[in-house]
Amino acid sequence: MTFAKTANLRTNPNNPRAIRKDQLNKLVKSLKEFPEMLEARPIVIDKEDIVLGGNRRLKAAQLAGLDEVPVFV
Repeated sequence: MTFAKTANLRTNPNNPRAIRKDQLNKLVKSLKEFPEMLEARPIVIDKEDIVLGGNRRLKAAQLAGLDEVPVFV
């Protein structure tokens, strides 16, 4: 499995999905309690570190204080 620094990943400006604040807070809490969940569903990125799948998980991981996340390039 490959890991990437959350600070180096960029959200996709064309991402059509949004997340409400209450949903984001639930996701942050979930990642703090069970960070291994990200290994089951890594964030999908391109070669330029732009997120293709997992923009909301990346945002939650950053808010949860995670320095690295599993990624699939």
